[in-house]
Amino acid sequence: MRDDRPRLPGSPGFWRSPLRGPWFTSVLGVVLLAGVTVLFVTGLVSYAAYSPDLSPVNDQTPDKGLLGFYLFTWPTGPAWLYRLTQGVHVTLGITLVPVLLAKLWSVVPRLFALPPARSVTHALERISLLLLVGGGLFEFTTGVLNIQLQYVFPGSFYPLHFYGAWVFFAAFAAHAALKAPTALRALRRRPGLADDLVAPRPEPPTVTRRGALGLVGGGSLLLFVTTAGQSLGGPLRRTALLAPHGGADPGGGPNGFQINKTAGYAGITPADTHEDAWRLVVTGRTGTVRLSRAELLRLPQHSAALPIACVEGWSTADQWWRGVRLRDLAALVGHGGDPPDVFVESLQRHGAFRRAALRSGQTADPRSLLALYVNGEELSPDHGYPARIIVPAAPGVLNTKWVARLTFEDL
Repeated sequence: MRDDRPRLPGSPGFWRSPLRGPWFTSVLGVVLLAGVTVLFVTGLVSYAAYSPDLSPVNDQTPDKGLLGFYLFTWPTGPAWLYRLTQGVHVTLGITLVPVLLAKLWSVVPRLFALPPARSVTHALERISLLLLVGGGLFEFTTGVLNIQLQYVFPGSFYPLHFYGAWVFFAAFAAHAALKAPTALRALRRRPGLADDLVAPRPEPPTVTRRGALGLVGGGSLLLFVTTAGQSLGGPLRRTALLAPHGGADPGGGPNGFQINKTAGYAGITPADTHEDAWRLVVTGRTGTVRLSRAELLRLPQHSAALPIACVEGWSTADQWWRGVRLRDLAALVGHGGDPPDVFVESLQRHGAFRRAALRSGQTADPRSLLALYVNGEELSPDHGYPARIIVPAAPGVLNTKWVARLTFEDL
């Protein structure tokens, strides 16, 4: 028997799934409308946590221009703020992957529709669709790779993801505005009504549209369960099998909590941190002082219970840190009262963020420490011995390990 089915994607009848239709696509679209909006907002808010206006130290996107109009001074409280915003951003992004893929599958016939443009409105819709598909795949792919610590991007993750987010969301907003009336009508009507997504000669169904939505929802739930624990912590951390710092056992003892980089990876050797060789150099208005670890321990010591949260979405529970307040170190070099910004340099030889800057509000917070101990024990080499920064609500990369120098000045 001759097979007379069309062989080109642009031909009528080529796409024959009985699941495609305006109702199915609209339901997925409504979920993405809410989810992607939250992703975009939490992404922008979390980017502000890096204090990128402290240029050029923290500025990972030097040409952001007007796209940085919203940047604001990131607060130090509540201490779990960045843990919340980035945890929501990463966990929701992973959870939405099945929804995104199902949505792209549902509208794929429109990518091949002929003629390419039937009107100005149709042309704008096609352009927004191409930008939407390309931007969505780019943002979700780079985000997932970054979470998995696979830095295979053609450049730095930060500017790529930042600029890509603006392109993707602009296309997403334009597409949503153009399709909103159609989607609302589809949601009020019964599935299967006439539409260009409905196959003229559909194959026999093997699952209902609601069943397909159930499969998509089940996939999202599975990804949520195997990812969210890295941010939520507690017993759920063991279920975070898809997160590199989720289900992994960080070991026991006071220093038994998650890290991104070991001392070996950063190029830190025992000779670098030996008590006879290491000195903390503190510079400010009145000059420079050099402090050994023993001298730091003779300064007033303070404690703070703070978590660590990183851009990959993982975070720790509160750890008890003990050390010297940053504002007390600022006072040693002539910055009594309200201390200025501080430029932090690390002994780290390999990898990014060998230096970072903190705003004056962060250095002034009494919980911001140059930590020497954690949970009652000396810092381990992997956690930053002989001294590290710990600041409430700051991204993990700003909590510099293996600190070598602090320069207090207005940046």
